[in-house]
Amino acid sequence: MKITLKKSLIIALLAACGAIGWVAASGRFDRSENRRPTVSVAVNDAPLERQTKFTTSFAPVVKKVAPSVVNVFTTKTVRNPMPEITPFFDDPFFRRFFGSPFGDDGGRRQPRTFKERSLGSGVIVTKDGYILTNNHVVDGADEIKVARDKDKKKFTAKVVGRDPRTDIAVLKIEAKDLPFITFADSDKLEVGDVVLALGNPFGIGQSVTMGIVSATGRGDMLIEDYEDFIQTDAAINPGNSGGALVDAEGRLVGINTAILSRSGGNQGVGFAVPANLARSVMDQMIEKGKVTRGYLGVLPQDLTAELGKEFNVPDNASGALIGEVTEKSAAAEAGLKSGDVITELNGTPVKDSRNLRLMVARLAPGDKVAVKVLRDGKEKTFTVTLKEMPEQKLPSANNEPGDNESDALNGVSVGDIDSAARSRFNIPERVKGALITDVDADSASYEAGLRPGDVIQEIDHKRVTNAEEAVEVSKHVQTKQVLVRIWSRGGNRYVVVDEGKSK
Repeated sequence: MKITLKKSLIIALLAACGAIGWVAASGRFDRSENRRPTVSVAVNDAPLERQTKFTTSFAPVVKKVAPSVVNVFTTKTVRNPMPEITPFFDDPFFRRFFGSPFGDDGGRRQPRTFKERSLGSGVIVTKDGYILTNNHVVDGADEIKVARDKDKKKFTAKVVGRDPRTDIAVLKIEAKDLPFITFADSDKLEVGDVVLALGNPFGIGQSVTMGIVSATGRGDMLIEDYEDFIQTDAAINPGNSGGALVDAEGRLVGINTAILSRSGGNQGVGFAVPANLARSVMDQMIEKGKVTRGYLGVLPQDLTAELGKEFNVPDNASGALIGEVTEKSAAAEAGLKSGDVITELNGTPVKDSRNLRLMVARLAPGDKVAVKVLRDGKEKTFTVTLKEMPEQKLPSANNEPGDNESDALNGVSVGDIDSAARSRFNIPERVKGALITDVDADSASYEAGLRPGDVIQEIDHKRVTNAEEAVEVSKHVQTKQVLVRIWSRGGNRYVVVDEGKSK
């Protein structure tokens, strides 16, 4: 939420929950098979034929695209933290129009857990049932159903993979000869191009809205880790999450994801994940079961005019200034130094620090890249072999079978705190520990309140100062309940993780 003195702007993810609001609703990577399939999607990357004469109808485009856009229904078991309090459903107005999810008593006696039903949208991308949607649509879901709008036929969907960093998820249903969408090259999209948004807003049924591309390459919205949004004024509302954004020829250019709004409803500022990014993530999840990204190992910052002058950078040059190089990283091993200005990556100009981060993330660990820098005003080129983002998984029954019966902190991934993490999560230098990089939404740790960006400082009363120590200490926890001390959002607190309550 962005708040100013006189107005408040809400960045809202668009999976609808019941009749009011929207929620995150997930699955896990399906690792039941050792060999993974490859997927082939339809792609038409020809440039769009741009005409100034406006068409009188997009009905032919809608007829072609609509069958490939589906409704996604999820059910999630939610623990009620305060059973005695019902902020909305104590109000007779809300009960009259929306009903009470807890019975006719007005919700004053709520159960400790209840089923939360949410809805969103998805896009069929292959005839055998692979579907693209948003991660926040299926995150934490116990059950996922997919329904076609035309015949209302429902399918049970499994989660092939989720990538919270781009808010993309891939589902699979068992079906044949399904209508599927064709991908466009979203990098060729231009501001002013006409786009159509298809989805299931508020659960009323499939709807189509029209607008134009308002901007491309939008970032710094604090919605996802890797932001390269298409901005559009096509009406997007709760329930549209995971739906299709298509061009005037009916080709997929984006996955509808979020809106910027004062009210929570559409106000003409919607965002979609570009189709090229979604496709890249999807391919990795289907073929590898996870998404891996290249890691350069620098803390970049934007190059201002004042900084450019201090580092002898020409006035017309763009790039990303290296504020710090992580020890033993790919950048350090290649010879990059703080104060270098990265101007090109594999021959492609670097616009700013966010652009550099996106470019590196689209590459794979092990890739050799040519990095051109300005050092003391002179150009130098380095060959860098990218590494993988450092991350360690705490031991659990799923990933490290053995004689440990406690499964302490099952589903938590940790990494060491580097300069980039301190900058991103505002972690003070005095804070030491293991950085939580991911938490399985189905885990007891998630239910206890552990989230990415938190820092584990103690496990079972034992101090930890890095990821390796956290992994080692967690191996020796002998009970189902474990006390964890974390730093989170500017302060320290204790939480109890009860693995006996995990799903």
